[in-house]
Amino acid sequence: MKTLKIFVLNTFILLISSVVLQVITLFFNIYISNSIGEEAVGVFALVMSVYAFGITLASAGINIATTRVVAEELACKNEVGAKIAARRCLFFSLILGLGASFIFLIFSDFITENCLHNRISKNVIYLICIALPFISMSSAINGYFTAVRRVYKNAIAKFGEEFVKIACAITFFNHFMPDSADSACYSLILADVISEISSFLHLYILYLRDKHGSLLESRYKDLDGYNKRILRITIPVALTSYLRSGLSTIKQLIIPSSLQRSGMNASNSLISYGIVNGMAMPIIMFPVILVTSFSGLLVPEFSRYYTQGRYKKIRSVSLIILISTLIFSLVVAIFIFIFADKLSNLIYHKTEIAKYLRILAPLIVVMYLDIVIDGILKGLDAQVDVMIVNVFDCIVSIAFIYFLVPILGFSGYIISIFISEVIDFTLSGRKLLKLLNKM
Repeated sequence: MKTLKIFVLNTFILLISSVVLQVITLFFNIYISNSIGEEAVGVFALVMSVYAFGITLASAGINIATTRVVAEELACKNEVGAKIAARRCLFFSLILGLGASFIFLIFSDFITENCLHNRISKNVIYLICIALPFISMSSAINGYFTAVRRVYKNAIAKFGEEFVKIACAITFFNHFMPDSADSACYSLILADVISEISSFLHLYILYLRDKHGSLLESRYKDLDGYNKRILRITIPVALTSYLRSGLSTIKQLIIPSSLQRSGMNASNSLISYGIVNGMAMPIIMFPVILVTSFSGLLVPEFSRYYTQGRYKKIRSVSLIILISTLIFSLVVAIFIFIFADKLSNLIYHKTEIAKYLRILAPLIVVMYLDIVIDGILKGLDAQVDVMIVNVFDCIVSIAFIYFLVPILGFSGYIISIFISEVIDFTLSGRKLLKLLNKM
């Protein structure tokens, strides 16, 4: 009963904090969109695709590894082992972060010229290099707090991070109003770097206080055992994540060029790309933060059940969670479809966004269910299978975008989004059913 209360409390904390943060982020995105224009939004979306790949390169697998190994140690009543595992994960996260920064630094020219088509300067890439080690270490600490069921500390740090990022961005915009897409991206990424560093420092202080206050000191030094367990999770997840994120980045980067090959000019292709990815998708994905937060909590809980052999519990809890997610996603999809015009006018003061909201609304059910299924699979030690599915999905999407978008135009890009999400959901759902039937 105590465990259930803690899980419910953590879920409630994450849901409330996530909703508030998502509202703040949405209004901030509206401010950015209105300040820099649709074309600059498209350029910034390309920069964020590259940034997202860097984050994956720096932190892929470390969050899951920290959560899984620490949760398994605590499930076996081994607080000492949990402490050692957390410390080792933090060390590996630093190595991964520095390695990712070094790679971005070496390939800064290539990224600027070939990925971003010289729309921004290398200075933006240099800023990303600074942020990556801090993002990676923050990811490890987040995994630790999730495993020990103290997610409110993650929420506190996230609030601080968003506040710093928004405050810095608004300050930069007010005092050094960006007059180009390059200066706008530089201001936004600089604000993000400052917020990531401050967030890590905050999290690290919380981590130091937490581990000394709740975990026992030990002379246990079997680091090799923990290293192997951490790397057994981190390496496969990292490698498949690198492949998946690289493919995903390629997919995002070739969309504007494929649209140009269909007959659109460079400016219009970036505007169309910015409307869907920078304006419509944030509304579609706004409620998903509730699902994402809940899904993150499923990893340590299902990891505990799996370690303890409580297979009947896994099946029953999975069914309840999936039904609840289905109902929630249906409500959200219907709401957005019905009120698309009002949402478009209220948020962006533009009527053309409503059309894309209605087109994408049916995908909400598939997307939200897929996120929860992935969370359950990761808790059942099937994280590599999740990544393999994602890689296959990206390959199919890239092929469709590259060959068919030039023929079908912008409608082909919308179709590619549907194909991607349906493939991901179908294969992940099939994998979960197989695992549950074996238990």
